[in-house]
Amino acid sequence: MVSSKLRVWDLPTKVFHWGLVLSFVAAWLLRGDRYLHLHVLAGYLFFFLLLFRLYWGLAGSFHARFSSFIRPLPEVWEYLKKATGRKAPRHLGHNPAGGWAVLLLMSLGLMISITGLLTLGVEEGHGPLAGILGREWAALFHASHQALAWAMLSMVGLHLVAVFRESVLHRENLPLAMLTGYKRTDTKARAENVQPHAAVALALLGVMLGFSLWWGRGYLLHSGNEPYLPFSGPMLSRNALWEEECGACHLAYHPSLLPRRSWNRLLTQQENHFSEDLYLDAGTISRLRAYAVTGEAGNTVTEASWKIHNSIPAAKTPVRITETGYWKNKHKDIPEKLWTRSDIGGRHNCTACHLDARQGWFEDGAMRIPFNEKNMTRIM
Repeated sequence: MVSSKLRVWDLPTKVFHWGLVLSFVAAWLLRGDRYLHLHVLAGYLFFFLLLFRLYWGLAGSFHARFSSFIRPLPEVWEYLKKATGRKAPRHLGHNPAGGWAVLLLMSLGLMISITGLLTLGVEEGHGPLAGILGREWAALFHASHQALAWAMLSMVGLHLVAVFRESVLHRENLPLAMLTGYKRTDTKARAENVQPHAAVALALLGVMLGFSLWWGRGYLLHSGNEPYLPFSGPMLSRNALWEEECGACHLAYHPSLLPRRSWNRLLTQQENHFSEDLYLDAGTISRLRAYAVTGEAGNTVTEASWKIHNSIPAAKTPVRITETGYWKNKHKDIPEKLWTRSDIGGRHNCTACHLDARQGWFEDGAMRIPFNEKNMTRIM
């Protein structure tokens, strides 16, 4: 019998498959704090694609439906035994082992998405799950998210090995088949002629919903006067007197960046404020202290304030933000020559690298190493 080509994989299935690959790769490559907003965007697309695949596994064409490739475990075991002896039969769709691998990959993907949303909401204070739990849960969710991502990467590696092995065994280019949708067949079979328009529209809807989370909140809107801030932090209390007195000499650091005892110490010894006398009267000191103790780091308003507060031993009373454990850990890899640059001027100048320093947020995605015009490079 002369072999012919048959359309096995419909357009929605192909869009899902390659979209999932691209979004996972993007999220994996954009893991650092600097690109957190892009990592999250890739994660949203990844999640929406998985939700779409759950729908298409029930309503899609024959080979896309779960009922066509989720086989009983004894059948899977029998297939694996034959596969070890290179006698496994060829399947037009997913083979019994491959079907369960698809289910496992989708389950891992959903768990990655859920732990990612929990990490974003609990640790960063953003997304649909913001504030759902206290920040003491952040480390658990973050570690789980990373572990699941590594498990996913391992499964992808096994999947690639299996695809290569089956391609060689049956002399068939399986990756190409997922691109074109066609596979050769020697038997009569029904081609997949399901109209994909509704499914593609659903997938595009998911993409647009993910993108709108950025566009609607202004994450992609910026100008010279309003620099690009991928995440907006919580509204922090402001005080005109604090801005006036502290901002006269340096950035008016928000009180949430040090604990109450530190501000009390700084204001008590105002006549020796880093070798300067502030010459503030008792009334002014009282008003500044009232504002400082209300907004201090112990209130854990932002991620930075919570982590600073928890990095300071109870017996310590730092008077510099740069003396806290969290600050030291976050800046430990920055070369000394960066601090001495004229456009930065030292460790105290937060605004040189943090676009939201004046707001007191210090979001991960708002950190930029300034451009060095002298040697046309960015240090780091």
